Amino acid sequence: MSNIFNSIFDTTAETIPFMNFIVCIGASLLIGVFLAWLYSLRNKASKSFLISVAIMPAIVCVVIMMVNGNVGAGVAVAGAFSLVRFRSAPGSAREISTIFIAMGAGLIAGMGYLAYAAVFTVVLAVIMTLLTYLKFKGTTDESRKNLRITIPEDLNYTEAFTDILKDFTDEAELISVKTSNMGSLFKLRYSVALKEDASEKEFIDMLRTRNGNLEVSMDTQEVAINEL
Repeated sequence: MSNIFNSIFDTTAETIPFMNFIVCIGASLLIGVFLAWLYSLRNKASKSFLISVAIMPAIVCVVIMMVNGNVGAGVAVAGAFSLVRFRSAPGSAREISTIFIAMGAGLIAGMGYLAYAAVFTVVLAVIMTLLTYLKFKGTTDESRKNLRITIPEDLNYTEAFTDILKDFTDEAELISVKTSNMGSLFKLRYSVALKEDASEKEFIDMLRTRNGNLEVSMDTQEVAINEL
């Protein structure tokens, strides 16, 4: 029973003490749960993504420990995970960064530096939180909208809404134009980023006065454009 945790293939390899194994796995799981909780505070995330972030450090930790701390071999083994593609939409830059932080913390824990893993996680978590609250020129996912406007054929759509879009949005891009109702109407589709203090109802009311009270619709973009 004393040899139950020894390798059956290489008897010369150094055996990881069972309690050390448990401590490393436990520390990695705590780090992963902390990262998942922190990410969920300020970001919209699916349950599956949060679970993945929570267990990612433990998975990487085990891979590193099983190759006896050989980082090169550990990276080679972990590269096999790239053969498994997540069957979902590509993640945002923030999600990818969170996954990399989880993997880095798991790698450090797998090397046995639990204190360094904890410090690394806390420092990166604090930096991510601070950057979330800082005001950058870029727009957030929540501010990006799909705007659809129906206009009569005699309205010049290239300049008809320029002043309204300038007052209510930080960014506005005309994505598509198509005709309808035997060519008597045009349907415009914009990708817009509303200003923080902009009133969505007032914005739509201004558009309605300009397009003759025809149909105007707005919905949140499911996948942000040019996220990375």
